[in-house]
Amino acid sequence: MIKSMTGYGKAEAVLASGKLTIEIRTLNSKSADISIKSSILPKDKDLLVRQKIADMLVRGTIDVYINFEANVADAAKVVDADVVRSYYNQLLAIRSSLPGFAMGSTESSDRMNNELLAAALRFPDVVAARKEDIINEENWPVVEAAFDEALKAVDAYRAKEGEALYKDVTGRVANILAFEDEVESHEAERVEAVRERILAAAEELSVKLDKERFEQEMIFWLEKFDINEEKVRLRQHCAYFKDTIDGEPCPGKKLGFIIQEMGREINTTGSKANNASIQKLVVRMKDELEKIREQSMNIL
Repeated sequence: MIKSMTGYGKAEAVLASGKLTIEIRTLNSKSADISIKSSILPKDKDLLVRQKIADMLVRGTIDVYINFEANVADAAKVVDADVVRSYYNQLLAIRSSLPGFAMGSTESSDRMNNELLAAALRFPDVVAARKEDIINEENWPVVEAAFDEALKAVDAYRAKEGEALYKDVTGRVANILAFEDEVESHEAERVEAVRERILAAAEELSVKLDKERFEQEMIFWLEKFDINEEKVRLRQHCAYFKDTIDGEPCPGKKLGFIIQEMGREINTTGSKANNASIQKLVVRMKDELEKIREQSMNIL
């Protein structure tokens, strides 16, 4: 059964420091275009994750989102004491160098120290988040299992979407074959209409037609505008389409080539038709084929 390139999967990993959420979203593409939107995945694991994605999902525009929600204790920020001390000493030196500065009572000195400390704490780089690695060798097995779970969810989503795609495109191929059968029902009508037009034109021009020459011209016309080969090739392409979509795990690209060949035969049939009823059927076949082409672009 075929798969769609549109998919979504989500999984969570519970770590000692918090909860990791992995989301994977995919859309159609000619190749595997993988984008990992996170800065917490270690570089030595990035290549491994990309290989896992390529092996499982094959191709598509694939966006991976990794979000981390720290535990309350681990989320707390820390004060850099060295930075605070540096700012405080600089402020104290500036204060001491100002004209009229003099140490007062212990109470006023304590108040000044508190004011300088409060000022120092407002400077940048004083408070910072903890800089521990969220993903490391110790918790990697748990994180990797979450990646595998998310990928399986995407694959299942794609398979479900693929069922709808399969039903749609194979139904439209069946419609094209049904329209082709209708074309055959207008063959005799088409030939007779041409015969009558030629005879009517000759009568209007008062031209006496040589019977033998007339039949030769009719044979020439029938050979020039014969659409039997187009009908045979179109049916072969439709059969090949069905065999490919049923027999290959990732038929999307090949189906695109088959659709091109189907379109060529339908177009040629239209250019040779010389019949309003056949032309209408050709238009309906083109409409079905265009919808097949649109859908096939999302088939893996």
